[in-house]
Amino acid sequence: MTAEQTVDPIVTQVRTDNRRRAWNMTGLVVFLYVVNFADKAVLGIIAQPLARELGLSSTQIGMVGSLFFLTFTIGGFLAGPLNKYLTLRWALLILAAVWSVVLLPLVVAASLVTLIAGRMVLGLAEGPSSALMHTAAYSWHPPAKRGLPGAFLMGSGSVGKILLAPVLTYLTVSYGWRTAVIALTFLGLAWSVCWLIGWQEGPYTGKTSKSHGDDENAEPSVPWRKIFLTRTFLSCCALTIFVYALTTVVLTWLPSYFEKGLGYSAMQAGSMFAIPSVIALVLMIVSSTLTDRSMAAGGRSRTARIIVPCVGVLVGGSILAALPLFDVPIVTVIALSIGYASVSMAFPLLNAAISELCPPPQTAGTMGVFLATMAIGGLIAPYATGVIVDHAATPAAGYSLAFQIIGVLAAIAAVGVLILADPDRDRRAIRG
Repeated sequence: MTAEQTVDPIVTQVRTDNRRRAWNMTGLVVFLYVVNFADKAVLGIIAQPLARELGLSSTQIGMVGSLFFLTFTIGGFLAGPLNKYLTLRWALLILAAVWSVVLLPLVVAASLVTLIAGRMVLGLAEGPSSALMHTAAYSWHPPAKRGLPGAFLMGSGSVGKILLAPVLTYLTVSYGWRTAVIALTFLGLAWSVCWLIGWQEGPYTGKTSKSHGDDENAEPSVPWRKIFLTRTFLSCCALTIFVYALTTVVLTWLPSYFEKGLGYSAMQAGSMFAIPSVIALVLMIVSSTLTDRSMAAGGRSRTARIIVPCVGVLVGGSILAALPLFDVPIVTVIALSIGYASVSMAFPLLNAAISELCPPPQTAGTMGVFLATMAIGGLIAPYATGVIVDHAATPAAGYSLAFQIIGVLAAIAAVGVLILADPDRDRRAIRG
């Protein structure tokens, strides 16, 4: 037996073990993202019973949702400093611990002030987490293969709605909204234990890259303005603002839309919350898998990371723009679900495109600014939707008009990205 024949099975086994380990670590981050989205989504699930108990209007509920995304945006800019001074293990553990306990005062002393304060602190803690979670997952995957792990990360919100939304709805309807909040506390603590036991950072980004001797990871940092002023970064920021605006309206208002606008029961509305997420999860995984294969085969990043998601946004935006034309509840649910899923497909692909622009040590800072800018959509959309609903002829008309406006704006932004963005061109300009 030759040396080559002896080594090949060993090399193959090592590669298999590395891939398995990479996906095990990615699974831990996905688990955290599920908890993260559950914390975001719980307001939409408990909105109506909370509004009845505290006497809140739709405008006030929308204001609470937008104030959350105000501090979420501010917190996003802290991702770079946190990654600089703390390891990913401790930064994410501390942030998750804050999420787990921050809404408990609302359980003890429910009021509008307590609700606002709790959600704003929650937003500040969750702001840096998305960029840090992407950095953690990307640390185990090279740039050309980040579409699929990114899809699992962004699809975690869908998993949270699919698996947890019905459970949280059941707890809310059967035992009161306080039980749902307490359940999320225990879920966050369970993740913390798994994280402490299992997490290790990978070789492709972050601080551990310095010890691996990889040429890519030895790449020097560049001035931040070279990254943030590229046409790809700026145009993708503009698009994700509207894509995220749609996400925040769904998180804050979708169960209320199904219940007050379309006439479904509270239990039905909470369970149907998962329908758009199921379709979005499928589209994100399929599109990311196919585009990763295209990239691995030598395809252009502009095609895989820009054209594909923009086509999805144009399709989804057109469907949402037509939403007021549907007057049958189940047809409205289906149309909204397909429109939302098509637009949401952009998240993992655009995130992967932005991660390619910067040197590996600057991944957390770059993603932090990108995702913080994206969250601007959440500052406006939930509150604006509440105002529109309060002033509409009917709740159904108000909700459908809000979705229509977002769909039109997202489609316009997608055209801008198609014209301006090219990750290959801008990566060469930034990194030589």
